[in-house]
Amino acid sequence: MTPPLARLAGLLADGTRARFCLALLDGRAWTASELARHAGVAVSTASEHLSKLVAAGLLAEEHQGRHRYVRLATPRVAELIEDMAGYAGPPPPVRSLRAATATEAMARARTCYDHLAGQLGVRITDAMVTRGYLVTGSGFALTDSGLAWLSSLGVVLPNAGRRPLVRACLDWTERRPHLAGAAGAALCRRLHEQGWLVRIGSQRAVRVTPAGEEALRDELGIYD
Repeated sequence: MTPPLARLAGLLADGTRARFCLALLDGRAWTASELARHAGVAVSTASEHLSKLVAAGLLAEEHQGRHRYVRLATPRVAELIEDMAGYAGPPPPVRSLRAATATEAMARARTCYDHLAGQLGVRITDAMVTRGYLVTGSGFALTDSGLAWLSSLGVVLPNAGRRPLVRACLDWTERRPHLAGAAGAALCRRLHEQGWLVRIGSQRAVRVTPAGEEALRDELGIYD
């Protein structure tokens, strides 16, 4: 009998399925047609791959009218994909100016499923450590002052659940950890709500607005 680990590894070893999972780290639901265009495959091929990922519990389906959408099934699946991408290392070098520009934007600031990554994510994490909001001795943990700071920003933390409040996520471009978990997701959501972050294009890249630069300078000393 094939071990479950081998079955999972086999699913993600396929290049097309891996591209789908990485694209879905933007936290949104995609159609098969959108994912097919992203991966450069036929829609019928994409549908076959998506059915396998759904059957394995990695993706979840949502139906709206005649359209079928898929997304990563749970935050835990997103964490698995993030961790594997981090350990796998950066993608191969790009060969076009457009691709290079997109890669640079992703490296500067992006969402990693539902939290911040890239240079911005790491800088925010470092600043929280410097100010005593976050400790990193044996894993990430918020301090009392960190909880108070998040509350002052209007960040609403969820009640205790299966998802950890904070966790370290290895950033595949910076090769250092950034803040993930329920608190990381809530902070990212609040920054978007405040208009301090906006999404760039259709991928995961985001940029800090002028109001965001001012706020992050005041709150964390970033952009000084």
